[in-house]
Amino acid sequence: MRATIPRVQTASEGSGDIALVRRALARDEAAVRAIITANNQRLYRLARGILRRDHEAEDVVQETYVRAFTHLSDFRGDSSLSTWLSRIAMNEALGRLRRERPGVALSSLPQGALEAQVIRFPTAPTEDPEKSMAQRQIQHVVEAAIDELPEIFRLVFITRVVEGMSVEDTAELLALKPETVKTRLHRARAMLRDNVERKIGPVVMDAFPFAGRRCAGFTDAVLARLGYGETI
Repeated sequence: MRATIPRVQTASEGSGDIALVRRALARDEAAVRAIITANNQRLYRLARGILRRDHEAEDVVQETYVRAFTHLSDFRGDSSLSTWLSRIAMNEALGRLRRERPGVALSSLPQGALEAQVIRFPTAPTEDPEKSMAQRQIQHVVEAAIDELPEIFRLVFITRVVEGMSVEDTAELLALKPETVKTRLHRARAMLRDNVERKIGPVVMDAFPFAGRRCAGFTDAVLARLGYGETI
């Protein structure tokens, strides 16, 4: 079954999304590029939240853009462009999940999702390799814990916390009541906290690293103050 393209209703002509879509329909490359770069991360995280495999999530994002730009004239602006694209990505990801696991029960997925995040947490570049390693270890623990959340909680957590979407936007995207979003987020936080606490013990042993170049630089500074600079 191929993913469906959600249709939306006509909205105000003054919408910024509408203007951007008009430019994209006119084959304005800058507009197309702007749409893609603005939505890459969200679509990836949503797809990754459903499929839990990096390469498949990337494939879904590419397919989402192909479908979206092929049917871009269907966009009318009732929902935001990012929400419209997110629904297409969810449809594509769920379609792949059904084809891959035809016998799986999808009743645990958010109500309305069938009609309609390793989650990467970028970190600032650092020159400290020990700190980078510790950050990656913590990142992997958090990503694995998110992956282990049941789908109905994982998607709410990704949209609300990872992507920072509002309760209302999350409810619209996942076809849930706002109260349900709040309840599921509360439960997701609790499960994630418990899971991370169980996994974090071995990782925190490497916290506050003081080795490698950091240690060597400190040692050189002490030796210099002690008058050994000339002999180093």
